[in-house]
Amino acid sequence: MTDKQSLKQHLLQLDNRGYKAYKEIQGSYNFDEFTLIIDWVQGDPFASPSKFRVKIPPNIARIPCELFQSRSREIALRDYLTRQFDKAARHTSSKRGTGKSGTIAVTRLGQEVLERTSALIVSSNTSDSEDLGGVEMRFSVGLPAGGRSILGRQAAEMLCEDIPRIVSLSLKYSSLNAAECRRHVETVEDADWLREQLAEKRLVAFVADGSILPRRSGVDNRPLLNDAVAFVSPPSLKVEFNCPNRGLIFGMGIPAGITLIVGGGYHGKSTLLRAIELGVYNRIPGDGREFVVTNPAAVKIRAEDGRSVAGVDISPFINHLPQGRDTVQFYTENASGSTSQAANIIEALEVGIRKFGNEQCTGFNGCQSDGSRKKEEGKGNEEQERRKKEQDLVPVLLVDEDTAATNFMIRDRRMQELIAKDKEPITPFIDKVKQLYADCGVSTILVMGGSGDYFDVADTVISMDNFQAYNVTEKAKEIANKYSASRAAEGGESFGEITHRVPVPASLDPSRGRRDVRVKVRDVDELAFGNEEIDLGAVEQIADSGQLRAIAAAMVCAKQQYMDGKRTLSEIIDLVMADIETEGMDILSSFPEGDFAMFRRFELAAAINRLRSLSVVAKR
Repeated sequence: MTDKQSLKQHLLQLDNRGYKAYKEIQGSYNFDEFTLIIDWVQGDPFASPSKFRVKIPPNIARIPCELFQSRSREIALRDYLTRQFDKAARHTSSKRGTGKSGTIAVTRLGQEVLERTSALIVSSNTSDSEDLGGVEMRFSVGLPAGGRSILGRQAAEMLCEDIPRIVSLSLKYSSLNAAECRRHVETVEDADWLREQLAEKRLVAFVADGSILPRRSGVDNRPLLNDAVAFVSPPSLKVEFNCPNRGLIFGMGIPAGITLIVGGGYHGKSTLLRAIELGVYNRIPGDGREFVVTNPAAVKIRAEDGRSVAGVDISPFINHLPQGRDTVQFYTENASGSTSQAANIIEALEVGIRKFGNEQCTGFNGCQSDGSRKKEEGKGNEEQERRKKEQDLVPVLLVDEDTAATNFMIRDRRMQELIAKDKEPITPFIDKVKQLYADCGVSTILVMGGSGDYFDVADTVISMDNFQAYNVTEKAKEIANKYSASRAAEGGESFGEITHRVPVPASLDPSRGRRDVRVKVRDVDELAFGNEEIDLGAVEQIADSGQLRAIAAAMVCAKQQYMDGKRTLSEIIDLVMADIETEGMDILSSFPEGDFAMFRRFELAAAINRLRSLSVVAKR
């Protein structure tokens, strides 16, 4: 390890040399208050920026241990420090030369508070009564160039002056706004606590009074500032919680079962559902939806014309296709709206509900493979308790009629009269939604503005009027009794079996040309995996590009370590998620990555399922 002065002299000596000479500075450097580590150096000024880390010891960072004494608090603190580093870097760094020269940046940040690899907390691990935390921050640097020549003096300024200034402003507790930091941590802790209470109260979601649900625009996820209507719970659905930090909080509890969200156009139905679907994540203070929390296993379901489907058993919804096409192992390169929506539901259930023999296991960790159980041994009490609570969770389906296939959602009496059931392959969702809850414990929250037939199957009906919620369940039931739909139920006696699939290992190939692994992420919509392009634009609960980068890396690990032609997709995902829980997301990469964000098993499964080369066999 060399020091700051040595690095500065080396950079000055590199001035005007070819850009690739920057590779010489890779290594560790001891600065006055931190260690600078250069893990990887770009070979071109237009390539991805170089990978850097700084490590600030506890006696310099002096982060109070109470801010990271639980997993929830630690994740929130890491998110806060990342945002402070980002703010300081934006203020300090400037354009210096060609391409991406002069940039100092952390991972892209949105409204969600996610577990990220950008910042880590290092405990002092001493018996001292003043237990403090240090910080490791990971970021990228665009090393400056003029054309393809090194700008050594500018590089020396960046690395030896700008980075120390950024570190001092953002990673030393004495420089932070202590009250703001505490609020960030306590807000996230309260939201996590609220989410844990849902199952105990038989709720699938909670929307706090005073929440601001509308966003500024379709491309700006910040809260609407002007004319925003604060949410108020209907009295009959109001529940209260006593949070660890903020104390009493009131809001609307959405009970388990089938819930309809109805109302006129532009009155807030989809806005409410959007807040609920992203309530699986925590949000930063000031977002307006900090205390909108949802069952962590909630999955948004929509039609997705044109997606590929690999061997999915969609027979609970679709049977007797023309030309005798198989729906028990349904394959298509170009799914219709109805077949894609059916596949999306079954794929969510496949990784969220497990059935082995006569034992029905619900919750996305309800049944674990032997490998998963072994990986869980030795974990701390807090982690074991968290996993135990997850075992009680069951998936919740979230559906908006605006993005659903009409023929999949409903077949009214008149259409039933015209087209006999034996001529219609689709069993509509209205005839399966109650069976999903009765047989599998799967609740559904459904935005519906066009069909009152769903009143017959709804347990709760919430009307949105000018962004205010009203409980109209009794009125909806009265209407249902007054105006009988007279339609024949077409769903049979039960929902049907959930079939598990075994991926064929050779069908997942991350290699391309001479490269054993080639993955590339484009925003939050598209992932290049080997020679294949995976379109994830319809997977609406991927909230951050860092999640997609981590998913891409997890797919490579799944292929290399656990796909053996015997394990089911669900078992493979169990093992990958167990690895991450035990070792952290660093296990997904050969060197420290700063731009991974934690994802859910459902989005990992969604990426694998949309790989057009995927081939599967049914579990025997």
